[in-house]
Amino acid sequence: MEKLEKTEQQWREELTTEQYEVLRNQATERPFSGRYVESKEDGTYRCAGCGSVLFDSGTKFDSGSGWPSFFEPADGDAVETRPDDSLMMRRTEVVCARCGGHLGHVFDDGPAPTGRRYCINSCALELDAAGARGS
Repeated sequence: MEKLEKTEQQWREELTTEQYEVLRNQATERPFSGRYVESKEDGTYRCAGCGSVLFDSGTKFDSGSGWPSFFEPADGDAVETRPDDSLMMRRTEVVCARCGGHLGHVFDDGPAPTGRRYCINSCALELDAAGARGS
C-alpha cells in the first residue's frame, strides 16, 4: 500500500480538532461517546484521515468496552500494529497502514473466529453505507 504523506498543517486543516488529536496525537475518545459505538448499520468503515477501507460492519461486535469493536480488519494490509507502552501498561496500538493515523488498540479477548478485539475510536472512522456488503 502506498503511504500517504501530509504536513501537520495539512492534517490540521483537513481534520476536526477531535480527529486530529486522535489520529495524529494518539488521543482517545471518552468511552461510550463515539457515534459508532452502538451503530448496527451495514457498510464499510474507512479511515477518517485518508479514506482507506479498514473494517467491515460484518466484523463489528458489541464488546461493552465503550468503543466500536471489530474482530478483524477488512484486509490484512489495511492496518499495522505497534507496541504501545504508554500509561504504564503494555498494549498494541492499531494504525492505518496508509496514513499512519492512530485508530485504537487491539486485544486478545475478542470473539471467534480470530479471538481479537480491535477497539477503535469512532472519530477515526467514517462509515460508508454505500460500501455495504451485497450492495
